[in-house]
Amino acid sequence: MSKYLESQFSLTGSRALVTGASKGIGAQIAIALASAGADLVLLGRSSESLADTKSQVVALGRNLSELICDLSDPKSVAALIPKLANESVDILVNNAGIITRADAVDASLEDWNLVFQTNLTSLFQISQVVAKKMLAKGAGRIINIASLLSFQGGIRVTGYAASKHAVAGLTKALANEWGAAGITVNAIAPGYIITDNTELLRKDADRSAGILARIPMGRWGTPEDIAGVAVFLAAPAARYINGEILTVDGGWLAR
Repeated sequence: MSKYLESQFSLTGSRALVTGASKGIGAQIAIALASAGADLVLLGRSSESLADTKSQVVALGRNLSELICDLSDPKSVAALIPKLANESVDILVNNAGIITRADAVDASLEDWNLVFQTNLTSLFQISQVVAKKMLAKGAGRIINIASLLSFQGGIRVTGYAASKHAVAGLTKALANEWGAAGITVNAIAPGYIITDNTELLRKDADRSAGILARIPMGRWGTPEDIAGVAVFLAAPAARYINGEILTVDGGWLAR
């Protein structure tokens, strides 16, 4: 690697916290950040669920610690906050999220609250406590995982679409407040990615065919397609990118 590329894309000496790091997009982002030189703090529901990601990060020679929290449970998040206050990270990736599916007239308030707690409220709480130390240092990178449904309404995913619109708005609001202090706040909006969240869509032959027909690249995305973008936003090369919602969708929104 040339000295220029290393100076622009190396994360050596930095420490990153990734939520929802047990599998899918979160796991791949964590591994990619470690590959670029960052030490990791992995957050998941259990130590066992993080085992595979941990082994890959350790194999890359990075320092590693973990935080255990169920972000869908306000009490679990409340217990996390004082622990998180003792951590110091340079990069925060708010990846954890859930989706529920139901016709809007049948969607329960319980599911609505569960989705917002996981996708938005806990994201804000974690960002808030992490940013306090970033503000003190005068530097930091926060990367939220938004969605195509930060721009569109979707079908039968009312709470998810609303929460992801809110993630986009929160990203811009925090970018406005913290940018002058050296903290960039951006979001990645994945398209149709092969993860647990899209399993039902991929199993529906007609729906899957309709989705693929609209994607100019003609394929579903993979978690690896998102991971490199996260490394870029965390790296020195992205130092002047702030308040952006970067779509990684194979061209879906361009269609």
